[in-house]
Amino acid sequence: MNIYQGESTRRTFLARIPAVGLASALPLVLTEPGLCEDAQAKKSASKKRDKGPRLELSLVQDFVGVAHRDFDRVKELLEAHPTLVNAAHDWGGGDWETGLGAAAHMGRRDIALYLLDHRARLDVFAAAMLGKLDVVKASVAAFPETPKVPGPHGISLIRHAEAGGPEAKEVLDYLRSLEKA
Repeated sequence: MNIYQGESTRRTFLARIPAVGLASALPLVLTEPGLCEDAQAKKSASKKRDKGPRLELSLVQDFVGVAHRDFDRVKELLEAHPTLVNAAHDWGGGDWETGLGAAAHMGRRDIALYLLDHRARLDVFAAAMLGKLDVVKASVAAFPETPKVPGPHGISLIRHAEAGGPEAKEVLDYLRSLEKA
């Protein structure tokens, strides 16, 4: 009897297969109509999470560019395109930069805090500029080479702390102490 004739269930299908032939029939079990519908539906649903359309490269470049200097334009662009908050622009040569990264090395605390309030991903460079000593210390404790890792445009962690002004003085002092050690 053909296994595809009539209504088939997993139990009746498997009952028709001799134990020796089970391994060779396994692909049929997995593809038999109706046998694994729930598993297949769950698998395809998890893969189909709609992320929306790709952002235009020029839009990302504009956003990252204005995040260096123009708070009003950052707010305008982010309101129109909320997914820009974590978009990164590739300047070439492995130099990736987000709006938060741009604000951080320019010392634009206002822009950085606005982006963080809108779910930007905090990194150690922004933390240094913002004076978040606990975050910087934790990063250095976990990864001692952190102070030597270049940020966007190759700008060092200590330069980010310098850009933070008085609010980042403790971070700057801490990073300087590491240079002496």
